[in-house]
Amino acid sequence: MKTKLSLSVLAASVGLAASMMAPAAVAQPKFMTIGTGGVTGVYYAAGGAICRLVNKERSRHGIRCSVESTGGSVVNINTIRQGELDFGVAQSDWQYHAVNGTKAFAKDGKFTDLRAVFSLHPEPFTVLSRKEANIAKFEDFKSKRFNVGNPGSGTRASMDELLGAMGWTLADFGLASELKADEHGAALCDNKIDGFFYGVGHPSANIQDPITTCGARLVPLQGPAVDKLVKDNSFYAKVNIPGGLYAGHPNPTPTYGVLASFVTSAKVPDATVYELVKAVFENFDEFKKLHPAFSHLDPKNMIKDGMSAPLHPGAVKYYKEKGWM
Repeated sequence: MKTKLSLSVLAASVGLAASMMAPAAVAQPKFMTIGTGGVTGVYYAAGGAICRLVNKERSRHGIRCSVESTGGSVVNINTIRQGELDFGVAQSDWQYHAVNGTKAFAKDGKFTDLRAVFSLHPEPFTVLSRKEANIAKFEDFKSKRFNVGNPGSGTRASMDELLGAMGWTLADFGLASELKADEHGAALCDNKIDGFFYGVGHPSANIQDPITTCGARLVPLQGPAVDKLVKDNSFYAKVNIPGGLYAGHPNPTPTYGVLASFVTSAKVPDATVYELVKAVFENFDEFKKLHPAFSHLDPKNMIKDGMSAPLHPGAVKYYKEKGWM
């Protein structure tokens, strides 16, 4: 009898302990993952900056943020669509094409659940050439060895757009390599390619390194094909890469480009998006210092420029609280 009583008391104690622990067990940590780009690019820096600010408040909201290096814009959007990423950085032109089911997204159709969160830095399309290749304009790359970008990246998709406007195909290059952004600088300095095309915010270590290491040169990107692309597509704009950012380049380099944008899915909870947006804009001075490309960002422009997808309701809630909408 004594044994039975002890066992019953023990069982009751265990049950009580379990019931007391239940709420803690339910409050599992929440995770968000941001798809970015190559580790030397500004996308990766942007994702890291955002996660750093979100994780500062983890004890309050219970969300752990992590960054994933990916192939870039198109991959990020497709992976968000598949539910394998919560957020991603993408060029504004590929945000547009995803919403409309065009170009790289024609096969899968319109991504109706794609949602904008905010835009980031301008991304001029940047062409770099090997010093010894004697390139003065993009047309000089005909029959040369040129890196067109890795499949699935926004850079590659934009390169295909430019070639189409020029009436070129990959066969017009002597070699059309498909190296990732982390690889093209070393390939240029190792004389494996004569140039590369890359959509990136400035200043960028990815551009700085080959300029410093082997005297690589920025190449202007202008002419009738660029004029037509900018005229026909509202998400493109003519821009200059400022002079003085890189050694040996005191003057602006004319080109065209897009905005980097931060996107998610309608399926991501409002509270999750709200906490991310709040973390960025409540610590905005700190955010701008985390990369030189962010130094001139203005919140009021970030919530309207480069947006083709509807804003996520979680972001809208914060922007209305701030009186920005």
